[in-house]
Amino acid sequence: MGKVKRNEGSVSVLRAGVVCGILLVVLVVLMIVSCTVGSGGYSVREIMEAVFSEEKSTIKTIVLKLRLPRIMMAILVGAALSASGALLQAVMRNPLADPGTIGVSAGAGTAAITVLLIFPSLSMSLPLFAFVGAALACVLIYSMAWKGGIDPTRIILSGVAINSVLGAYNSMLQLLNSDNLSGVLAFMNGSLSGVVWQHVEIMAIYAAIGLFLSLFCIRPANALQLGDEMAKNLGIRVNLCRICLSAVSAFLAAATVSQVGMIGFVGLLVPHIARMLVGSDYKIMLPTSILLSGCVLLLADTIGRTVVPGLEIPVGIVMSVTGGPFFLYMLRKRGKFNAG
Repeated sequence: MGKVKRNEGSVSVLRAGVVCGILLVVLVVLMIVSCTVGSGGYSVREIMEAVFSEEKSTIKTIVLKLRLPRIMMAILVGAALSASGALLQAVMRNPLADPGTIGVSAGAGTAAITVLLIFPSLSMSLPLFAFVGAALACVLIYSMAWKGGIDPTRIILSGVAINSVLGAYNSMLQLLNSDNLSGVLAFMNGSLSGVVWQHVEIMAIYAAIGLFLSLFCIRPANALQLGDEMAKNLGIRVNLCRICLSAVSAFLAAATVSQVGMIGFVGLLVPHIARMLVGSDYKIMLPTSILLSGCVLLLADTIGRTVVPGLEIPVGIVMSVTGGPFFLYMLRKRGKFNAG
């Protein structure tokens, strides 16, 4: 019996290695394609010659200062969102959970929009306010869901209610400040336009901290999938683990919201697709989600800036347009989602 389990584990690890290898190749290919396409299309040879040349050129400026920062930001944001969604799905024991559906992103977005419209002088502290907003949303959700303990179903219902209330507040705030919405609209739709290396450096710091912390969440996340009683038998303090995993998820979601705005469906779909590919063990599923999310968000951004000549569609809109139907397709094909 033990030999069978070891063999199954070896096959699972081998499969995960193959999947991650393929995803890594796909990611590199997408990075190259994203560098070559745009309002000005260049061949790989032209880009290589311009980048490694000591002379300044239009191609070198476009690739190094516009396209590469955007590519790196897409990868970092995708990684943060997928990890955030995966952790929340473990907390809720429900693959329908993600920062957008339960109100965490809405909390971060509400704080950010309030700063942008009412206190623009504090915009330099936007990441801090976004995290505080996400944390307060989590506190409200957990306080509403607490009844002699925390039940995943009550958390989801509380999150939906919080999401609705914060959405109404955001709409009212936009109506009252309708003459100053240019920056806020881009923020609400989630956009990688205008990203420079300074933004990438900031996001890289947040992503590195959040993803490092998420590594310590792998064991409790696996335990929570087994149910509260089994997790307690394994020595897991269930309520404390849910709070800690939610805090890491809120940090990752707030970091992305503060840098690029509201981008949906990444944290919802990518972890679920990763489960279909490699299983539900977070030791394997989490790295797979991170790689897959980079591919998904980079592809969505590349499509958004090239599909309509002369017009750039924000990546958040592309994800909503493509993610919604794909989500419904998976829901209908599988009948119901399976978190484990």
